[in-house]
Amino acid sequence: MIVAIVCLLAFDLFFAHRGESEVSLRRAAGWSAWWMVVGVAFALVVLALIGSAEAGSYLAGFLMEKALSLDNVFVIAVLLGTFAVPQALKADVLTFGIAVALMLRTVFIFAGVTLLELFHPALYVMGALLVYTGVRLFRSSDTGEDFADGRAMRTLRRVLPVGEDYKDRRIIHREDGRRVATPLLAALLAVALADVIFAIDSIPAVLSITTDTFLIFAANAFALLGLRALYFLLDGMAQRFEYLHYGLGALLVFVGVKMLLEDVVGHLPVWVSLGVIVATLGASVGASLVLSGRKSARAA
Repeated sequence: MIVAIVCLLAFDLFFAHRGESEVSLRRAAGWSAWWMVVGVAFALVVLALIGSAEAGSYLAGFLMEKALSLDNVFVIAVLLGTFAVPQALKADVLTFGIAVALMLRTVFIFAGVTLLELFHPALYVMGALLVYTGVRLFRSSDTGEDFADGRAMRTLRRVLPVGEDYKDRRIIHREDGRRVATPLLAALLAVALADVIFAIDSIPAVLSITTDTFLIFAANAFALLGLRALYFLLDGMAQRFEYLHYGLGALLVFVGVKMLLEDVVGHLPVWVSLGVIVATLGASVGASLVLSGRKSARAA
């Protein structure tokens, strides 16, 4: 099954949008819907080969990671704008970001599962981290502007000599007699840094649902499928999802508290987690669409 997942990722990254520097809105919507169906349908494969409990855990983990990937997309969109990435290079940066995200999350999955097996109190550290992240996300819209102008990015700009112009796909070139990075390298490093931060948040979240390494990997891999098409679908639409951060923040607080209280109240049934995820996301997305539609109507 892992081979099949890797083949799907390779198809999405290198063949599904081959030669396209920009995906039309209709095509992006079609691909996004298709990959969502594929991710949900994989739960049936898990059900047939492993069992119903594992299928429920995978589905809950997949929906959780897919929801968090929306925030990832908004941050990437802001970073591409911050570094003024040309349209012809956006697909390359997105492909790089998705590949790095998968590698980082794979490493974090094995590290997180091993850490929990060897040192159970790490559960409380992860839970507290999720509660803190959830509260911070709940209190701010966090569409990526803060990250783009944050301390990490300011440090990157200080330590990395960056030239003024893009040089096609080159990442290093000579300028005024010295070697400097092109803005493309800075954009790639910024996206990789964002991937690290999102992996730190997302892996503990899915570990609150299951510690099965394969199920966590599958949930993350299928959540990353279609992320490039999702970018072209959601780019510029962050304002229409202005209440999504409330839902994501509430979800992170929920799973964080669940981890903190697991030794007291026991492990909650998967259907409870699944219900909370679906209800919370549905409410935040629905409220965003309805209220943003009303604002647009009043503005017109």
